[in-house]
Amino acid sequence: MSGKEIFLTYEGLRKLEEELEQLKGEKRKEIAERIRQALAFGDISENSEYDEAKTDQAQNEMRIVQLENMLKYATVIDEDEVNTDSVRLGTRVKVYDYEYEQDEDYHIVGSTEADPSMMKISNDSPVGRALIGKKVGDVVEIAVPDGTVKLKVLEIYK
Repeated sequence: MSGKEIFLTYEGLRKLEEELEQLKGEKRKEIAERIRQALAFGDISENSEYDEAKTDQAQNEMRIVQLENMLKYATVIDEDEVNTDSVRLGTRVKVYDYEYEQDEDYHIVGSTEADPSMMKISNDSPVGRALIGKKVGDVVEIAVPDGTVKLKVLEIYK
C-alpha cells in the first residue's frame, strides 16, 4: 500500500485497531496451534491441514501489514469539529431523492469505512464526490451506472 492518506472517523479507527489486535493475538495463536497439530501428523508433503494453515497464516500476515499501513497513514476526522455549512468528510447529510420521492440520510466517510448498507458512503464514490461542498438547498445530478440520480440537500449535520 502506498502512502495514500486514509480518512477515518474515531469509530473507524477503533475498529481497525481492534481487528489488528485480534489478528496479532488470538488469530496468530490459533493458526500456530493448527500448524503444530498438522506437523504432528508427520509427512507434510501431502498434508492438506498443514497447507491450509500455512495459507491462512500468510493471509493473516498480509492483513496485518495492510492494517498497519492504513493506521500509519490515517487521518482521523473529529466529527465534533466538522463544520456543517457544507457537505464534507465526516458530516451527515439528509437529501431528497427525486426518483424515489423520499429522503435519505448519508454519512460521508473515507473509502475505508464505506458501507452502503449502513448509509455510510465514501467521499470517493460518485454520490459522495458530487455532494462534497454542497450546501442546504443545492440540487445535484449524479451519473451512476444505472443512469442519473438527482438529489436535493435538505440538511447537513454531525
